[in-house]
Amino acid sequence: MHLVFQKFSSLLLKKTTLALSLGLAFNCFADSAKNENSCELSPQIHIPLIKRMPNFPEPYHMRDWQKVTHDFDSFLYDLDAKGEHLPLMKVLPNELNPNSDEKAFGFTSYVGPIEKHQHSFEAIAVIGNVLSATFAGIDKSKGEYNWVEMCQQYFNKGNGRNLVLNMMDTDYDSFWYTVFPHILFYSLTDRYPNTGEMDEIMKITADKWYQAAYIMGGSDKATGFNFTYFDFDTNQPKYNNTWREPDSAAGIAWLMYSAYLKFDDEKYLKAAQWCLQDLDDKLLKENPYYEVQLPFGAYTAVRMNAEKGTHYDASKLINWCFEHSSEVRGDMGVVYKRWLDHDCHGLVGSLNRLPWRDREGGYAFAMNTFAMAWPFVSMLRYDDRYADSIGKWILNAANASRLFYGGFHPPERQSSPEWKEDKNNAVAYEGLRQKWDKDEELFASGDAVNHNWGYATDHGLYGSSYVGVYGGIIKKTNQKYILQLDCLATDVFSKEAYPTYLYFNPYKETKSVKIELPKGEFDIYETRSNSFLARNVSGSSEIMIPADSSIVIVLAPAKGKLTKDKHKTLINGIIVDYR
Repeated sequence: MHLVFQKFSSLLLKKTTLALSLGLAFNCFADSAKNENSCELSPQIHIPLIKRMPNFPEPYHMRDWQKVTHDFDSFLYDLDAKGEHLPLMKVLPNELNPNSDEKAFGFTSYVGPIEKHQHSFEAIAVIGNVLSATFAGIDKSKGEYNWVEMCQQYFNKGNGRNLVLNMMDTDYDSFWYTVFPHILFYSLTDRYPNTGEMDEIMKITADKWYQAAYIMGGSDKATGFNFTYFDFDTNQPKYNNTWREPDSAAGIAWLMYSAYLKFDDEKYLKAAQWCLQDLDDKLLKENPYYEVQLPFGAYTAVRMNAEKGTHYDASKLINWCFEHSSEVRGDMGVVYKRWLDHDCHGLVGSLNRLPWRDREGGYAFAMNTFAMAWPFVSMLRYDDRYADSIGKWILNAANASRLFYGGFHPPERQSSPEWKEDKNNAVAYEGLRQKWDKDEELFASGDAVNHNWGYATDHGLYGSSYVGVYGGIIKKTNQKYILQLDCLATDVFSKEAYPTYLYFNPYKETKSVKIELPKGEFDIYETRSNSFLARNVSGSSEIMIPADSSIVIVLAPAKGKLTKDKHKTLINGIIVDYR
């Protein structure tokens, strides 16, 4: 980032003092077209697919995602709920937990019937929900049950696997069903330190994944990551002769860097480097994206570049997540289309592609869409050059995500409209289809009923469970199309930091946004311009956001000491800007 702060520092201090004496909140974007002293914003790295999305997605209806999160949480955890397929959650007796003498709990991946599937509660849904609710500020360790500690049920010690796996007693046959549960569990461990045996479980499993990373990426005979899963019994990666999941390198990189941050052991840092080097060496045609894991590798590359001075090609990894260019799953990526006169830009899933389907359409998934916001918004703390792109993407995705919910469709555009217990429209369908299997358009649906998996509906509890990612990140402002995005809400294993927010302004003119401040007095630091927008403010403040652009603000303590450490900017010894 340019050291614009040095150029404007004294000027800003003088103007701030004057503005505050007049009872005004000063900012350096008051009129960027006319004010020659306005702050210079750092250049942006644009993501081409996001450039194709509209600044103003229509029809526009931004849900209160924190309310949706709380409504879903109350509904899901109501053990006394009455109605068809209720309650959604069930606490299981000790004898059904193969890994300890404690009770277990969970819910079905789709709504109803719970009795038929109580032995197949998935960690991806259950741990994902506990974590997601936590991101939105709900403490899941309080109450009659400590749901956080109970997530230890997925540590498969009863069968000797000693890994956090997708079922309480299972084998491993897919990287994303083995790596992703660990990403969820490690994140939960960060948010609830010293809970039960979670720290010890993280250490045990991190050592096992370190060994896997060494075999695939670090040894003289490294195999690479282009396999389906890792067999910990034989200590070899395996291909199932059907599909490959080479983005495991990304997920394992995240695990190893998180273990390094948690345990301060250099071997995990080295393992993360092995994994990212595998991705960094690839050419664009070798996009390894399979499902879910690659965004976490992109985040890890950005963060290590900022914290460790590495030089991984993060832009390549980020673009791979959006484009539909994967060698192993070419239809997967991010939607950039209108479906039935609705902007569905930003949703994550599949687009119809030859040789599978020869017409326009696709299939977007609630879980994938919610989950991808987790690493990419928190990534902006470490590199704000992606702020415009990520801000625009979230604006589109968060608007379109309402279409996962039945309340935004007439009955004929839903596969399971007969289930009516969801009074607050808080349970999402698994996904949204457009001319996928049939001629359906903007059709809220899923795979369960169509494929006869034994569930009564296509309402996907596993995808609905990740709504807390949005609930923690997204807040509406006084400007209709401008959102406040919390960059700390989902940033796990982060070092001490001050509240950090992204605002993207899609309008063609500068806009004023009102922000409510926490208790205390603050200096508002802006990372893209390396400058202060205001000093000694409390209660609320107004900030100006340039046209078709973004800002990233940090609420630092008032009168804090500002210092520099190479490219990093610190206030009272806390990093506020990495570039």
